[in-house]
Amino acid sequence: MQNIASPKPESSQLPCHVAVIMDGNNRWAKANGLSGSAGHRAGAEAARQVVYSCLNRNIKYLTLFAFSSENWLRPNKEVKGLMALFLAVLKRKEITQLHNNNVKLRFIGNRESFSPTLQRHMYDVEALTANNTGTVVTVAADYGGQWDIANAARKLAEEVEQGTLRSEQIDVEQMQKHISMAQDPAPDLCIRTGGESRISNFLLWQFAYTELYFTQCYWPDFDDKEFELAMQDYSRRQRRYGHLDNPEHSDELPVSGSARSA
Repeated sequence: MQNIASPKPESSQLPCHVAVIMDGNNRWAKANGLSGSAGHRAGAEAARQVVYSCLNRNIKYLTLFAFSSENWLRPNKEVKGLMALFLAVLKRKEITQLHNNNVKLRFIGNRESFSPTLQRHMYDVEALTANNTGTVVTVAADYGGQWDIANAARKLAEEVEQGTLRSEQIDVEQMQKHISMAQDPAPDLCIRTGGESRISNFLLWQFAYTELYFTQCYWPDFDDKEFELAMQDYSRRQRRYGHLDNPEHSDELPVSGSARSA
């Protein structure tokens, strides 16, 4: 693992769960006179590095937005290239290295859209690391926040139809049981690279009180130094979860999160 050169925030100031929207591969490639596939390969390397950034800081949960539901609308050549890269990453020796570092790897999303070969490798990776107790790395592939909520609602409807649940029993806790990563704490921090300031249908339910951090840095350039900047920014946040700092200011609206443009 690489050493951290810059000072770390105190462990109590670190997020427990970091989510990342990895944006900017194509623009990075164009800026460097490279092909789009080269950009995605560089992005895969950046993803590997951010996993170790979390391991070095004992951050328990990392969720990476690898492939959205909307990404299927990209040019066919690019989609095929992404699928080939995804498969190659799952077959690399890095998976064994992560396993040896006690990392637990999981996937969320509609994996039935992927080829049988890719699905098999996803299940193999999950099985290999299932009993690991270190950092949990979740890869969101063919995932969308609206899909996630609709999928949970469908499961609740099935329970009502089967008579195991009454409609008046449906509440936030019941919905939470069927949302992706239901067993994990909600993300404390979402990092988005590439200069865009939106969450792009990622973890809509889970982001209710997540802090947001936006940076101009393209994803392939997002290294441990950039990750440390995000950690330092997070350590200065005051999280209120809908509560007020000062009860005397009762006319203030609750703040669910904040954003920073770097």
